[in-house]
Amino acid sequence: MTIDFFTEDLRSKGIKVLLSECPQLGIKHIPSRLPSIKIVTSKSIFNYLQGIYDMDTVDLIEEFFVIYMNRANHTIAWVKLSQGGFSGTVADPKVVLIYGLLIGAVSLILSHNHPSGNIQPSKSDIKLTRKMKIGGDAVDMQVLDHIIFTRDKYYSFSDEGIM
Repeated sequence: MTIDFFTEDLRSKGIKVLLSECPQLGIKHIPSRLPSIKIVTSKSIFNYLQGIYDMDTVDLIEEFFVIYMNRANHTIAWVKLSQGGFSGTVADPKVVLIYGLLIGAVSLILSHNHPSGNIQPSKSDIKLTRKMKIGGDAVDMQVLDHIIFTRDKYYSFSDEGIM
């Protein structure tokens, strides 16, 4: 049954029909220069992040990335969620989880850099991580870690027992 036939049938019965365009959702796959790897330690996450962040601007602009993984903890995708300024960027938990659900991820790792060189999490970093963890638990997508890093060092929420 086509839309035209269906709407004409409704109209003939005196039912007002409003048609509007409904966007089709999708996800775009862009092949990465990085191979899929198994994430086993915070150090392996840090090494992977150095391959996806622009290391020429890591000391200048704060960015937020998410790594998505399968059940075996192999990376299946990553996304640059946001780019901010010198002292902050925004990460929306809904967007993080939508991407994960669309690609069938079972776990994820949050990450952002601190251009200041200070790897200690702020109150808002801790609040965001807790919010992401609650959201992930709600849709059965485990948030494994949140890495804050600079060019040569990092802070792992998981290693510090905050996860």
